[in-house]
Amino acid sequence: MSFQTLSPATGQLLNIFPLHSAAEVETRIAHAATAFTLWAATAPTERAALLLKLADALVARETELAHLAALEMGKPLAQGRAEVQKCATTCRWLAEHAPALLADETLPGPMDGSAGHRFLMHDPMGVILGVMPWNFPFWQVVRFAAPTLAAGNAVVVKHAPNVPQCAAALEEIFQSVFPTGLYHDLRIEPVTVGALLADARVAAVSLTGSERAGASVAASAGQNLKPAVLELGGSDAFVVLADADVKKAAEVAARSRLQNAGQSCIAAKRFIVEKGVVEEFTALMVQHLRAATGGDPLAPDAPADLGYGPLARVDLAEQLTKQVEKSVAAGTQVALKGGQPTPDSAFFHPTVLLEGPLDCPAWAEELFGPVAAIRAAADEADAIRLANATTFGLGGTVWSRDPARAERVARALRCGYVTINALTASTAELPFGGRGRSGWGRELGALGVRAFTVPKTVVVTGA
Repeated sequence: MSFQTLSPATGQLLNIFPLHSAAEVETRIAHAATAFTLWAATAPTERAALLLKLADALVARETELAHLAALEMGKPLAQGRAEVQKCATTCRWLAEHAPALLADETLPGPMDGSAGHRFLMHDPMGVILGVMPWNFPFWQVVRFAAPTLAAGNAVVVKHAPNVPQCAAALEEIFQSVFPTGLYHDLRIEPVTVGALLADARVAAVSLTGSERAGASVAASAGQNLKPAVLELGGSDAFVVLADADVKKAAEVAARSRLQNAGQSCIAAKRFIVEKGVVEEFTALMVQHLRAATGGDPLAPDAPADLGYGPLARVDLAEQLTKQVEKSVAAGTQVALKGGQPTPDSAFFHPTVLLEGPLDCPAWAEELFGPVAAIRAAADEADAIRLANATTFGLGGTVWSRDPARAERVARALRCGYVTINALTASTAELPFGGRGRSGWGRELGALGVRAFTVPKTVVVTGA
């Protein structure tokens, strides 16, 4: 088996990377374990200084990295450049804030009033394994690796097999900035992850991926008593109440389905609209999606927002086609017919589905592509009911001109991250993660910086 660069736009095989041998994997784990010992003793401010260098190194190779993402998973160049900039912004935020977030915290003194003091410190865990997806080949890795390194850990990454050039470029960049051994890429099969988690030198794991992958990694982590952070699939609700700015909501809704060709866990996928404005919203969203531009991801003028490239692989387009067909067969209506232009194409044109049973794929599964499912809600309570009628719980969006009403609905949504009157997207300073079958644990923000640390209480008694 090997990792391959196969252009989703053309189907051309561009490069082949052999898997790392067992001996190569062992060497990399050993190097990481050795490097961790020195790195953990390094002051957080010194670690932070290297994060600034990492930001600069990423930006210096922005054009190259965007080109690799376009080649390997079909992301338009403008979106690839934006992804790299987001990585750099996050590194700069961490450089500024991580030292304070990792500082010792004073705890309450002895209850009996005796002398002494107590504090809480945040110990790094060790070598942390990251199992990363292909849809944001730079952002997903950086948002895991940068705070994990900032906390004093070492990192090994099993990246997705269809983005090996992106993975190799990231390894070069991290290794050019950080001390030897702190960051390694591992080209390994999924079955090897379980063996890595059984290795005493690997302290914990972070996975972003499918429910199936998350369940497998969680089982291995649990069996070996290792902590895990899981960011899994999502079928986020986009709730539009009758008093919303419908025009703005429809434009943002279209962007959410076109972002990364719809291949985003946190993007809205189920659009629940109060009945008084559902026809207007649907007409406007269809209008935006019909006008969207799809094409060559390497085209220099491809738009960043209302533009899209192919899906990352032909089999992903085939899977999405089956989900749409099953939903239509179950009674879902079609407001905009897009789909695969040919059965062997990785392209998938925007599609809008209406109503249908809640147990059909459009409502019960994650549609990882530019397909929107819209249905009417009788009122606010019904909108909340429909939004929560899912096993997922990653993110959500609420639209209303009434701040109190919008916040009330946001509080009622069973998910990990809600945005009001704007596109839902993760950002450096805010904790991000889900609940239910969307996983557990948090990345980014203060919780992400401390995700792979051990809170250690220290009690100092009086002399």
